Amino acid sequence: MAGMSATRYTRFADFYPFYLGEHSNTTCRRLHFIGSTLVLACLFELVTTGALVWLLYSLLCGYGFAWVGHFFFEKNRPATFKYPIYSLMGDWLMYADIWRGRIKF
Repeated sequence: MAGMSATRYTRFADFYPFYLGEHSNTTCRRLHFIGSTLVLACLFELVTTGALVWLLYSLLCGYGFAWVGHFFFEKNRPATFKYPIYSLMGDWLMYADIWRGRIKF
């Protein structure tokens, strides 16, 4: 499994290109997209039903799909282990960029 960059990121603008590089595998990106979409569906259910179990489901969907993509397809360590906030921001920006057609799905 590939190691993470030795660079220490202090700005999201510098981190995001690295983040995208860690998602060069199409299947990994697709799994992230599916997981993020399911997160939104789970959060919708949380809001509409008030059942807190949907918060757990959202975490399982989001991280589960992403980590399968990294460990089995991208063959790298998810950046969330070292940069949890930037990785969360990167995931949602990548999600939006896929919807906008800026990143290949």
